[in-house]
Amino acid sequence: MNPLASQRQAVILDEVERLGAVRVSSLVARLGVSDMTVRRDLDALAQRGLVIKVHGGATSVGGRSVDEPGFEAKQVRAQGEKDAIAHVAAQMVTPGSAVGISAGTTTWTLAHLLRDIPGITVVTNSMRVADVVLSSGRTDQTVVLTGGIRTPSDALVGPVAVEALRTLHLDVVFLGVHGMDERGFTTPNLMESETDRALVEAGRQLVVVADHSKWGVVGLSTIVPLSDADVLITDDALTPHAREVLGGQVGELVIARGQSARAGER
Repeated sequence: MNPLASQRQAVILDEVERLGAVRVSSLVARLGVSDMTVRRDLDALAQRGLVIKVHGGATSVGGRSVDEPGFEAKQVRAQGEKDAIAHVAAQMVTPGSAVGISAGTTTWTLAHLLRDIPGITVVTNSMRVADVVLSSGRTDQTVVLTGGIRTPSDALVGPVAVEALRTLHLDVVFLGVHGMDERGFTTPNLMESETDRALVEAGRQLVVVADHSKWGVVGLSTIVPLSDADVLITDDALTPHAREVLGGQVGELVIARGQSARAGER
């Protein structure tokens, strides 16, 4: 896919998620491209399972608590926000530390930035995260990949993964989530929530990385309550209401803007 098509499709997907449905005519006006170009983009998104094509436009796939998008489906969403969040998160990692990283596209983005930090040990239940860190070719970094059952979002989960994590002690854990609201941080996969909890318990500090679109999304299973997060890094498109709720629950709310951030209220 060429970069321009990728950018258009990311905009279309954001509009579908925000509004629930979009019309071809409105996308033509928004994007400044032809009717045919928009229809091709919708076809491409529909083929990847990201939208449902209807007469004259497209609708969202749905927001059921058991819906679990694949890695590619999530990768195109809120790309700029994920980059900003990852840059802030990477500043929290010190050379020689032991770092836990859950599966997810925001954590995968973070993994690219950790390749330059010397002497770290990365523990993850994501083959994609492990591949990214290993691709640096550094001999002073160690990667520990749990075993487990593979989910649609490319997490390794289940009793094998949980057992691998129980004896480990990590300096910081970066957790990506499917959704967050007053009830906590959630995932649509029961086994993934159990594995994520084991990863959280292995760490001295929990840093949740989640862009604004995760607010109000509720997965089937709660990983941990909001109050368990020592730090939540999100982006500046988060609504004032969400900031108020999250700022009163998490240890520290950090809002990423580009490659900078500010700390919110405790």
